[in-house]
Amino acid sequence: MQASSPATVNTGSAYLQIQSLSKVYPSDDGPVRALDRISIEQRKGEFVSLVGPSGCGKSTLMMIAAGLTSASDGQILVDNQRVTKARTDIGIVFQNHVLLDWRTVLENVMLQAEARGMDLAAAEIRARELLAAVGLGGFENKYPKSLSGGMRQRVSICRALLHDPSHLLMDEPFGALDALTRDQLVLDLQDICSTRSVSILFVTHSIAEAVFLSDRVIVMTPRPGKIDKIINIDLPRPRTLAMRESPKFAGYSREILEIFLARGILREH
Repeated sequence: MQASSPATVNTGSAYLQIQSLSKVYPSDDGPVRALDRISIEQRKGEFVSLVGPSGCGKSTLMMIAAGLTSASDGQILVDNQRVTKARTDIGIVFQNHVLLDWRTVLENVMLQAEARGMDLAAAEIRARELLAAVGLGGFENKYPKSLSGGMRQRVSICRALLHDPSHLLMDEPFGALDALTRDQLVLDLQDICSTRSVSILFVTHSIAEAVFLSDRVIVMTPRPGKIDKIINIDLPRPRTLAMRESPKFAGYSREILEIFLARGILREH
């Protein structure tokens, strides 16, 4: 297995740079430190996953990277420009699909075009292509209530990709889905990544999901969230579900599991 990297990696050509980032929230019982001096770099086109226990600051880190929440200390650079406000170069997918019930599938995807003032005719062509790519061709005029949870999340992904963002931020996007649907969406996401030059920052609690999708997996400590280890995933692409049974895949998964066991996040009896 390829050796794990140290906690801070200098890639030499970073697109996203998170530098000594900390976040402290006020509370009645005193300040709560959610993140503590996080430093991460992400290359263009790289798939990076954040894994760690609930409450370790994964989602907070993503919101700061999006420019939607301010840091208490440290900074974030994108293409060497400091992030000081909400970024417009990104797409965001949350665990909740956040679709509007009164709009059709196509109309929900087109919200992105309307909000950004895109050429609507060109955007509709792209929206239909994206929907077809995730198996939703023919569902353009359906309403969210008639879709399964997995189908709704596919719509959400298409909406996030409509403006061809350079950076896609995904916060537990498959967490609420059943195992089979989750597997299919993981494969769909891999296919989307293979045809588009997009950097993805992905939050998940699933070790297998992180290993399957990622170029690197960043393992975080319990709160306050720090970088415990960064693991380079050296597996060929495209990846298949059967690959999860390979010794190499199992080795990466076990390496992450051993970190959680050593930190008391998980306990074996």
